[in-house]
Amino acid sequence: MLRFLTRRLLAGLATLFVALFLMYLLVAAAIDPLKDLRESTAANKDQLIAARIELLDLDTSPVIRFFQWLGDVLQGDLGVAWKTGESVSSLIGHAIISTLQLVTAATFLSLLLGITVGIVSALRQYATFDYLIIFLSFLLYSLPSFWVAVMLKQWGAIGFNDFLRDPNLAWATIAVVGIVMGLLWSLAIGGSPRRRVQVFLIAAAATTGMLAYLQLSNWWLEPKIGPILLLVIGAAVAFAIVGVFAGLQNRRALWTALTVVAIGFVLYFPMQTVFKADAFGVDGEGTFWILVGLAVVTGVIGWVVGRLYGGPDWGVSAKVGVAVALVMGALIFVDKVMQVWPPYSKALGGRPIPTFGDRTPGLGGNYWVQVLDAFTHLILPTATLVLIAFAAYTRYSRSSMLEVMNQDYIRTARAKGLPERVVVVRHGFRNTLIPLATIVPIDVITLIGGAVITEAVFARPGMGQLFVHALDAAEQDTVMAYLLITASLAIIANIVADIIYAVIDPRIRLDA
Repeated sequence: MLRFLTRRLLAGLATLFVALFLMYLLVAAAIDPLKDLRESTAANKDQLIAARIELLDLDTSPVIRFFQWLGDVLQGDLGVAWKTGESVSSLIGHAIISTLQLVTAATFLSLLLGITVGIVSALRQYATFDYLIIFLSFLLYSLPSFWVAVMLKQWGAIGFNDFLRDPNLAWATIAVVGIVMGLLWSLAIGGSPRRRVQVFLIAAAATTGMLAYLQLSNWWLEPKIGPILLLVIGAAVAFAIVGVFAGLQNRRALWTALTVVAIGFVLYFPMQTVFKADAFGVDGEGTFWILVGLAVVTGVIGWVVGRLYGGPDWGVSAKVGVAVALVMGALIFVDKVMQVWPPYSKALGGRPIPTFGDRTPGLGGNYWVQVLDAFTHLILPTATLVLIAFAAYTRYSRSSMLEVMNQDYIRTARAKGLPERVVVVRHGFRNTLIPLATIVPIDVITLIGGAVITEAVFARPGMGQLFVHALDAAEQDTVMAYLLITASLAIIANIVADIIYAVIDPRIRLDA
């Protein structure tokens, strides 16, 4: 492993040096910092041009300027945006934080949805659900991102904000949505006609009941999870996780999951007091690390519960406990954020879903208000990227799963009498991830490099917008800092992809 990392890092550094050198020369040839002065009619035009040439050292060869810039970078100086006088480091710092928020949310959701739906589609090959997903994925994949973004602004923000003026759903609409969701679930689960009818009735009743609860409880204006919904959602998640990864017949894993849900329900009440502590005050300094610590403790509690139930397969119970514990912790956190929705919506004039930017200027408020504000600004751009990426990941995971399920070792596992759940989850799912291991890291870096169109539509000040504005302003230091970061991350992503590939596929040896 050490030899592999050393070899790849050295090759990466050499590649990075050559790429930056060539890009510096190309950028220097492409931009013209004197363009506005050459078109100027000022009386002291020549003096202004001479002053800018001296300021930017344009008389020096681009080759020499590159090595001067590289020397400054090695000392931690990324330069200055000469038009505004701002440090490039500060510009990059804010832009990359904004982009990382967007990329993290979009990548997680698109992977979760894309892989899950793709695998289910593969298991229902040539069924109605499979054809429906194929049509939907091709449709989303072919849509231009700017059109999706504009439609989401119109219907996801403006339309929803208008709905909040009088948030009432017609009972006919609720019934239709319940029927549609029942059909989708029955098609996804499949099975005998009797089983399909059972799934349809359960899914339709659950959807209709949930929408009726939202309607009757005035949830749209005062959204919250609360202890009762926490218990219901937690129990549903527990059964789902155990059913997929352990099987409901594994009683130790099931009791582990339900015990963790009960612990989460009990801890919900004291956590409301914890979240009111000074650490979650106006500025929220150090809050991130406090939340990370709470997440670690939450995972440890889930692991300990699984370990205490013991048994020969206590490791499965422990993993289930960790997963359920983290979901319960996330639900408690989301509930606390949702509690500040009424004052937040009121502060924005009853139109809480924004259509541009990454924060509301001059909003004020405590840590939870700031988190909610960041979340609402993430909804639309994240949904745009998720819809596009979901289509690609669905196609990747479906084709990979179909290939895996036709392998000889899958037939052997079935011939040994293993349950279909074990065949799919333990033998098929892991190998389905192998092609994605080389695709996802590169996709993430591509997004970090700048979802330029999405950021432009939503006026989000991320890396893509920074790059476009820097090129337009002929600020070479800013452009090169952007290229330095994206190129470095691309090299790291390739190394990470190789490592993930080796972890998933034991046949791959990094030290070979």
